[in-house]
Amino acid sequence: MKLKTKAILGALGAVAATDFIRAAEYQPDKQESVKLPAENVDADRAAEHISKAIQYKTVSYPDPDDMDWAEFERFHAFLDEAYPLTAKNLEKEIVDRASLLYRWKGTDSSLEPIALLAHQDVVPISKGTEQDWEHEPFSGDIADGFIWGRGAMDMKNHLICVMEAVETLLEEGYQPVRDVYLCFGHNEEIVASNHSGACAIAELFKSRGIHLDCVIDEGGAILPLNIKGIINGFIAGIGIAEKGYADFEITVETKGGHSSQPPKHSGLGQLANVIRDLENNQFKAEMLPFLTELFDKIGRRVSLPAKLITCNLPYLNPIIKEILKLIPPGASLIRTTTGVTMAQGSPAANVLPQRSSIVVNFRAMPGTTTKDIEEHIHKVVKNKKIKVECLKAKEASNFSPTDSRAFKALEKITVSDYPEAIVAPYLVMGGTDAYYYERVCENVYRYSPFIADTKLLLCTHGTNERLPLDTVGEAVVFFKRYIKELAGC
Repeated sequence: MKLKTKAILGALGAVAATDFIRAAEYQPDKQESVKLPAENVDADRAAEHISKAIQYKTVSYPDPDDMDWAEFERFHAFLDEAYPLTAKNLEKEIVDRASLLYRWKGTDSSLEPIALLAHQDVVPISKGTEQDWEHEPFSGDIADGFIWGRGAMDMKNHLICVMEAVETLLEEGYQPVRDVYLCFGHNEEIVASNHSGACAIAELFKSRGIHLDCVIDEGGAILPLNIKGIINGFIAGIGIAEKGYADFEITVETKGGHSSQPPKHSGLGQLANVIRDLENNQFKAEMLPFLTELFDKIGRRVSLPAKLITCNLPYLNPIIKEILKLIPPGASLIRTTTGVTMAQGSPAANVLPQRSSIVVNFRAMPGTTTKDIEEHIHKVVKNKKIKVECLKAKEASNFSPTDSRAFKALEKITVSDYPEAIVAPYLVMGGTDAYYYERVCENVYRYSPFIADTKLLLCTHGTNERLPLDTVGEAVVFFKRYIKELAGC
């Protein structure tokens, strides 16, 4: 018995020793850390221009007839006035009524151009919430260390900082080698729109035979990653793909009648079972390579006690997947999500519905198509009399490579400013204009160089949207360096 106990203890000791050795060897991969030269920027001017840009109510709506086109025209005039050298030296086109396309001609037309994207439009203010704002939603107030208003984070900050970078480079006499395109859509906030300005610009490129070297748009950001005693730093998530989008209406038809003589299940009652079937039969979860790489990069940066666990990540993937399935933000990274969002039945409280319907929103993982989603609905729902209709959809994007010169440039510039930052690939949950550019580019990335904690991110599309003032200058520096790195050769 004593020998058996000693053998077990010896084995456990050997395992522990092996883990300590593995943890000690489990070090961060070397990121290119080059201290780039300082850049001249006017952060105060950039902040003032973001403030003014917010004051233009460039709200987009699904129906183009509801758009205030005059407000977009005023915004265009503001950009011309705020950036005179850009207006003078770049060719400008208005595409699809209000989208903007600028071309900064390079010295070598044989090289593929680069494109920087942003969108001009913002979402409306939810009715009844106007008084909840600490500052008027379209005031652009600069107060308490923030710029306040709709679009401060999504994404007039990004658009203006791109324009500031170009204007400053022109002031310095810089001339790109490659052509540089600035592509500013007017209705990105309308998911799967039939009138997408970004789609129109991408189609224009295609019709002109223009293939882009790389594209950068909104998506990931620089997030603080602070867990006491485990890790302290930043993570810069570069979106290399985005999920698809599909709205499906599911309908059941019943006899209806007076509510005083209801059947066992009304139409809505039948739909309750449909909802249960959908929510109890989720799409298959999968740990895709981008997520494994993300966890690996974080795992290599944690302190030694935690590293005893993270160094074994390859063996823990099945457990990690099960844990992620229990956490909504985590589950969205590993599977196509199912969200029942709307229901409709009878028009009156005392009338049984003849037609009952629900709308289910699906966010599809790359590799899952709209057709796959429809087949899934029919497969898991036991009621085979349902009617299923796709209201609108946009397929998931492709994955862009992480070994391209564009991705390496994003990593290089970020690490130059934040040496301890973890730069890692990321899957964007929402939709972006970048999606449409896959037809003319393989290297499509989604990244905004702004530091933002979770509290600020939750304000995007919500009340008290605001941008930290101290992030503005750094973002302009980033875009100047990005243009130099990728258009300078």
